[in-house]
Amino acid sequence: MNPFKSHDVRILEVRELTPREKLFTLRFLDPEVEENFTFRPGQFVIVDVRGFGEFPISICSPPTRKPLQLCIRKAGRMTRFIHGMTEGDVVGIRGPYGNGFPVEKMEGSNLILVAGGLGMAPLRSILWYAIDTGRFEKTYLFYGTKSYEDILFKDEILYLLKHGEKLNCHVKLAYEVETPSCIYLERGFSEKVCRGVVTDLFRGEEFDVHNTYALICGPPIMYRFVIRELLNRGLSPGRIYMTLERRMRCGVGKCGHCIVGTSTSIKYVCRDGPVFNYWDALSTRGLI
Repeated sequence: MNPFKSHDVRILEVRELTPREKLFTLRFLDPEVEENFTFRPGQFVIVDVRGFGEFPISICSPPTRKPLQLCIRKAGRMTRFIHGMTEGDVVGIRGPYGNGFPVEKMEGSNLILVAGGLGMAPLRSILWYAIDTGRFEKTYLFYGTKSYEDILFKDEILYLLKHGEKLNCHVKLAYEVETPSCIYLERGFSEKVCRGVVTDLFRGEEFDVHNTYALICGPPIMYRFVIRELLNRGLSPGRIYMTLERRMRCGVGKCGHCIVGTSTSIKYVCRDGPVFNYWDALSTRGLI
């Protein structure tokens, strides 16, 4: 598809996930575009609100399922505007952009998905891709959230807490703020839910570091502690992947706002990322 061309999509459904995030289900108006639109987990698109502006957003649905879904947080002028849109409204989509996760390279291995807050949105794509295809040894999801009310895709997380083992998916949840709902959840899943931070979820877990890849997305402060935990367990930097969606801009590396690094190592997050491994982070100043 032409990366500069915007295609009309109709909003089929708007579902409130939390007071700040909504899930938009979209279908391309052109049946041919709908049929041929493909992407890999970790890629992103540009949402074009005609006559108002545009912004980048990671795809949160897996390529194994249609229609396309985007999880959008209300954080600024553009996202406030689209949060006011309803079923039947039309916006534009161009893309997909970026490199995505190297799923072919990781097939047959264990996947550790470490999500913090809104980082659950882009990792949801690879989570359900792994479950749908069955091409991975085992999938672990470690999800850190502020409170029960802030859990994204709550119905899916609760389902996987109950039935994930049947799908070869092991889910654990950490929360920071104790509420009655969190206490009730912890009582029901005492070994899978705890009060703390996402790195607490690694306790008691053993991995074959030679057959495991870790995929991380969350707030910047989280990366340092999660990467330290993984390195201490012997995981190679080349097996640790991060999606840096907060740095995405125009999608094609032309505006220059996504450039990081120095003269010896420059990266365009929109074009070279948003998925990078830890070796990239070590060699590129300011990447994380």
